[in-house]
Amino acid sequence: MTSGPQDKNNEKIRLSKLMSEQGLSSRREADTLIEQGLVFVNGVRVTELGTKVSRTDKVELAAKAKQKQADLVTILLNKPIGYVSGQPEKGYEPAIRLLTKENQMEPQNSPYHPRNLEGLAVAGRLDIDSQGLLIFTQDGRTAKQLIGENSEIEKEYLVRVRGRLTKEQLSLLCFGLEMDGKPLKRAFVEWVNADQLRFVLTEGKKRQVRRMCEMMNLEVLGLKRVRVGKIKLGQLPEGQWRFLAPHEKF
Repeated sequence: MTSGPQDKNNEKIRLSKLMSEQGLSSRREADTLIEQGLVFVNGVRVTELGTKVSRTDKVELAAKAKQKQADLVTILLNKPIGYVSGQPEKGYEPAIRLLTKENQMEPQNSPYHPRNLEGLAVAGRLDIDSQGLLIFTQDGRTAKQLIGENSEIEKEYLVRVRGRLTKEQLSLLCFGLEMDGKPLKRAFVEWVNADQLRFVLTEGKKRQVRRMCEMMNLEVLGLKRVRVGKIKLGQLPEGQWRFLAPHEKF
């Protein structure tokens, strides 16, 4: 016998998991907030890690926790070719080293401070041979929104290629390919001009766009990410960065 919605609501789950499901924080951040006594369930302060609750319970954050979250920053970088997104590889520089005071675009609007670099994580990598919009964030909620298992955020790429496609191959790029033994989600792919394709994906497997092109015998000459969700690369110069503004949403 299968369980219904009522059974799921009554199921006891970890408070940190419920907070993540409700978008209040990431699970790791939830544990920190619980330990600090900044989480209330049905009006009662909870401080014990591993506490289990029902999905119908009312979870609230203390004002101090909300302010902490408001102070978290997200940074947009126009990554050049030759920089790695995550952990540094031998002989190559990580892109985070570009986040200097000198490389900040329009610093007068949001002054740079070293604390802005504390705890930054990449939310959606770009390989060393690719360029364009790279996002760093201190906010686990933003990271989950962009690269979480159930994320539906679009990522748009301009890809310069050598080779041609039949109508059937173009259709396959949009839907019907498998990667790592699993079918790819539906994508949108179109020609922008004679040697450039536009890809719009809602997933981000490692080197996915390049591998999709290889399947169609296309040689990738250049790859640039120009949009993530509603945020466009826009006029951000190569090698420079800026803060995501409070009114901007992915």
